[in-house]
Amino acid sequence: MKVEDFIAKIEEEFDDVESGVLKPESNFREHFEWNSINALILIALVKTEYDVSINAEDIRNAKTIRDLFGIIEKRVAA
Repeated sequence: MKVEDFIAKIEEEFDDVESGVLKPESNFREHFEWNSINALILIALVKTEYDVSINAEDIRNAKTIRDLFGIIEKRVAA
């Protein structure tokens, strides 16, 4: 599992995100319209790709893509 692969999946899933713009340090909320629909899309993406669950609180607590990826890594390892 690599954060770069996670970023690529986000860029594929969200049409508003230009390829190559996101970095691990990026605040993902600043790069596309952040609303409840996009939160659900992100939750579904994580469930489908990594077979772990994240919730709205996890997303709210994560500031950067690396933060969110760290949450996913911990759940995959558990």
